[in-house]
Amino acid sequence: GHPFVVVDISAERIVELRARGYLCVLGDASEDRVLKEAGVDRAVALVTVMPDDAKNVFITLTVRQLGCDLTIIARAEQPSTPKKLRQAGADHVVMPAGIGAHRIVSLITNPKAVEFAELVTKRSSLDIEMDEVPLLAGNPLVDRTLRVANVGHRTGVIVVAIKRVDGSVEFPPEGDALLGLGDSIVILGRRENLETFRQTFTP
Repeated sequence: GHPFVVVDISAERIVELRARGYLCVLGDASEDRVLKEAGVDRAVALVTVMPDDAKNVFITLTVRQLGCDLTIIARAEQPSTPKKLRQAGADHVVMPAGIGAHRIVSLITNPKAVEFAELVTKRSSLDIEMDEVPLLAGNPLVDRTLRVANVGHRTGVIVVAIKRVDGSVEFPPEGDALLGLGDSIVILGRRENLETFRQTFTP
């Protein structure tokens, strides 16, 4: 549901993608001209998923040097690469091999938890979603406890965790936990319940 542009150096892949109706730019994503042609200055996020870690680092550096204010998500293969990517300006680093390894272990040690996670992330027929809501100035939840706010009864969502402004996470949160300005809460529920929450607490 989000518009996106694919940048690829392969003319053959570009032809295939355009035939499927995708917006594409042919060229090297590490070049300023190509990134500008793709509209990087107007983008909300950039995802660099080259199989070569050095190229992902270089693309990240290039985007930051252009002065673009966007979220950068980068792929990494080697354990030493995430630190370099973050130094280059990446906001998030994803290691597919590491995620795969954790998933394999989880399927062995806690398969039911994996099934539930898939139920949520794949948006099955239950239509369950998870969202993180920052508590900004004017939010009625600021300076109230979860018990007093009565979020679950009023909206039908479950508050799964509280991410404090100092970076700490309270999981599961206590009913008497006081919500502060700059904190975020992680909520879980059906799509219609999440919409009720937004209308009630983030008008």
